[in-house]
Order: sequence, then C-alpha cells, then structure tokens
Amino acid sequence: MSLRGCRQSAGPTGMSSSRLIHMSRCGSATASSWPDRVRWSPISHSERIRLDSWGVHRVSETKTGPYAWFNEAKFGMFVHWGLYSLLGIGEQVLLRGRLKPSEYRRLAERFTAPNYDAHEWARMARDAGMRYVVLTSKHHDGYCLFDSPGWELCAPRTAPGRDLVAEYVEGCRAAGMPVGIYYSLQDWSFPVMFDGPDADPGELQRLVRKIHDDVRALCSNYGKIDLMWFDGRWPLHDLWRPVEIDDIIRELQPECMITGDRLHGAPAQFPDSPFARNERPGYIASSERRIVASTVPVPWEVCEINQHRWWGYVKHDHHYKTATELIYLLAEALGQGANLLLNFGPMGDGAFPQRAREQLEGLGRFTERNAEAIYGCTGANGLFEYLTFGDMTMRDETLYLWVKYWQGESFHFAGLANEIRGVRVLGRHDIEVTIERGGDHIWLRGLPELPPDPDITILAVDCDGEPRATEWGRYRLHGGDYDMRVWREWVRS
Repeated sequence: MSLRGCRQSAGPTGMSSSRLIHMSRCGSATASSWPDRVRWSPISHSERIRLDSWGVHRVSETKTGPYAWFNEAKFGMFVHWGLYSLLGIGEQVLLRGRLKPSEYRRLAERFTAPNYDAHEWARMARDAGMRYVVLTSKHHDGYCLFDSPGWELCAPRTAPGRDLVAEYVEGCRAAGMPVGIYYSLQDWSFPVMFDGPDADPGELQRLVRKIHDDVRALCSNYGKIDLMWFDGRWPLHDLWRPVEIDDIIRELQPECMITGDRLHGAPAQFPDSPFARNERPGYIASSERRIVASTVPVPWEVCEINQHRWWGYVKHDHHYKTATELIYLLAEALGQGANLLLNFGPMGDGAFPQRAREQLEGLGRFTERNAEAIYGCTGANGLFEYLTFGDMTMRDETLYLWVKYWQGESFHFAGLANEIRGVRVLGRHDIEVTIERGGDHIWLRGLPELPPDPDITILAVDCDGEPRATEWGRYRLHGGDYDMRVWREWVRS
C-alpha cells in the first residue's frame, strides 16, 4: 500500500472510513437521493480529529505518567535478527522457501554472532534520532535470542552461548533508550501450528504453556521493560489465551506498554477484548506498513522497513530506501499523529550493513536539525489542507510545516486562522522570513529559491495561540470534513 496523505481506510462498501462514519450518522444514501438525505451539518472538527486523525486527542491522554515517553519519543528502531539472518533471504525463508525444519535448525550451530555489539546498535539508533528500540526476541521460526525456559533452540544453549537479549537490554540502557521486546506467538517448531488445534490438544497446550513461560521470563530477567510488542496472533487467535499473557505482563512489569491490537486482535473481530474496550492502561496500536489508526483511542505507531520488502536481512536486495524516502515516511507518520518504528535487519554476524549505516547517518543529520518539530509534537495533518506542500506537526503555539514541495522565494498556504507572530526556517538562522497576508491567504517571503534542506525543509510558524483552522479550512477533497457547498463562492471567483 502506498503511503499517501490522509490514509482513510476503505470500509466494506468501498467508501472511506470518514465517509462511512458520516453516513452512519446521517442515514443511508443512494445515487439519486443522497444530496437530500445526507445531513449537511458535517462532523465537527474536534470529532473528526478523534475519529480520523487521532493525533491531538491521543497524545493529550499520555503527556504525563509512566507512558509519556512513547509520545515524546516519536521515532524508534525495529530490529529483526535471528537464524534467518545467516541466509540473507528475509525473516520468513523457513516457510516461504519450504526449507526442511530439521536442516534449518542446524543454523543455530553457526549463529555465533561475532560482530554483535548491542551498545553500538543503541548508539547508532540514538545518533539517528531514534528514541526507543524493539528487538525480535523470537520470530516465527522458534529460535529464541534469550534464555527460554526448558527450550534448547535458544542462544544460551546453541552457538552464541550467551543471552543476546540481556546484552541488548544492557546496550539500550547505556544509551538511555527505552527497551522494547518483540515476541511472536507463532512457533513453527510445533507441528500443531499446521495440523490445526484439534489435531493434538496436548501439544497445543505445551505450545501455549511455552509462550506464557517465555513472556514471564522476558518480563522477569532483564529489569524494566518499556514495551512488549507481539506478532503472529493468527491462526490460533484466542487459543493463545492473550488475556492471561496481558495479566503476566502487568503483574511483572506494571508500567510496560503493550501492542494491544497485536496481542488481542483487531477490535472489529474481537470486540470484547480488553484492548477493544480500552479498559486497561498502557496499550498502543501498531499499523504495519500503512498509516491507519486503530479505532481504539490509544497512542499508535507505524512500523516500516528500510529495504524493499523484508524485515530480516536480504543480502541481494539493493533497493535500500534513500535517507530522503525514510524522512518522508517519518513526516507522514508524525503528521498523522503516529510514531514511526523503522526496521533494520542486521547481517547474520550481528553487524549492520554499510547501506543501513549510511541511512542512519542521513536520518541523524535531519533529526538533529529539526528536533523541535519531532519530539513531543502532535500530528497536525487534520488541521487544514497540507497535501500541496507536505505534512504538519504542532507543539503548543507553533505549527511546523514539513515542506516536501518547495515553492521558491515565496511560499503560499491557506487555512490557518491564527495571527502569525513569526516564521523560522529550522536549521537556518540566517534566513529572515517576512509574512504577507491577504484574507485567508498567507505568503512567506524572503526564502531562497532552492530548498534550504534537500530532504524536507521545516518552517516553524509561531502563532498567537494554539494553531486553529479557518471555518472552511477543515474541508478538503481528501482527508477532512466534506461539504462541497463551502466552495460555492470560491468556484465563482
């Protein structure tokens, strides 16, 4: 799915989610009757932010307390690393390549991780502007990087001879980074995963017991864990007994955040889950490779990859995204009110590929210049039209325009109701911007012909209060309230 502006998800009828919300409030419509039957008083701006954009509403719930770090962080590193990294064909090669599991498991004899330096990983993440890390402690193949109770296929009992998660936690703490642990519920070491749950109830119970024991170990052996990140809920769903897993985490790590949608399932499919009812604190939602907020009003993130397709290392995938492409992903996620959890796949020996290091260096230069528009900000794409220039974030009385499409010496936009106290070009103290206003239109003058930042130039617009839209500003063709009548005067101008 392409990552574009408003990210409305399509509903069962093919209409966007905001359109479905509007119709559910106004009654059904047909092609011949909809202008008469649709109520022309649209969804309010504040309600639209809660339903579609989520950013301002969600962040306000977690600005203080044990979960505040997540909304402050905004940018994290995801790391997929395991036996599959030795083969360099992605993290799912065991199944997708139809490899013999008995032969695949022998990779554990070669997985010595001689160049694994968790302190360096954490430093690279921090220097790139990332503020938390999530590591795959176990992927679907069943190999554990930690000391899995009673399980032979784990790092301490195979070639590494040590607990790789323990080193990871130590590296994160040394860099001052919150610790996230990914854990896949699926385990392809157990045939019952493929035979079906009724084929061998005893083996199913052994699998579920192992998972619960693993979660208990991960929450007991490494000190404070800040985020438990789950995957692989399908196809057994509630047979994993996710509420019990949730209980284990809260018993042992009461301030740990949990990817509620990935543990308990989509709210539409599992409406009675604790996540769907949002009845426990500390949940986040995570959208995989698309910017779509959960229907549950919790903080959220978008997880994306630095290469073309796979999360684990791919030796011959030369389509590494450029630093600019990754910065675009960051802008789009933050503009919609989400964090960006950006994935990297180290090689089998534990070292990061050179291309990945270059990506991280490029990200670091950008985030250092533009930190003010990133950390602790809320998404502002729901405020007024933004697609013609890029994306928007905001903090207090400042609106940040992430300008992808530079306009030259004069920059025009419309839809902001506030008086403007001043405009700054982040990272450039030598540029003096003047402001010209004509009705609803705003022109920023005195800018250079070429963009000051070759990736994205951020203009900090200091307002006379919290940024707010004009009466018509919230209406647009895509991504906001929809009422064609607001353009009746404009179309005749």
